[in-house]
Amino acid sequence: MSGRVEAIFISGEAEGPMQGVSEARAVEGSGLEGDRYAMKAGSFSRKPDPGREVTLVETEAIEAARRDYGLDVEIDATRRNVVTRDVALNHLVGREFSVGAVRLRGVRLCEPCEHMEKLSGVEGIRKAMLHRGGLRADIVQGGTISVGATVEAG
Repeated sequence: MSGRVEAIFISGEAEGPMQGVSEARAVEGSGLEGDRYAMKAGSFSRKPDPGREVTLVETEAIEAARRDYGLDVEIDATRRNVVTRDVALNHLVGREFSVGAVRLRGVRLCEPCEHMEKLSGVEGIRKAMLHRGGLRADIVQGGTISVGATVEAG
């Protein structure tokens, strides 16, 4: 399985706007530099669960929400860090994979929640993204993630 990074988003504060960037430095045990979760300032940072370092979502899932539910969903509405194409993210739970030179471990699905729906401003996005809301991952080997980088399982 091989895909690519379509977009990267970070937010410096809980509930703050997502900012698109062309690249982001992934730091082991922390997250993406400049992102709320790397700074322990995210809405759920007080929960010490693994899988809070990087979140990913498939472009195809966002396109399906538009097509199947008629939602006007912008690519950053899911509030995930890395938007991919041609990668079955659900299959990466419990597996290591690479995003360019960065090595990640899929921890669990990133199911959509009421909080995400509220911040997105898109009523119905939670239902539309159920079971395709993305992946929570931890950084095994840091480095830089860039738009256009290859995503490979294994």
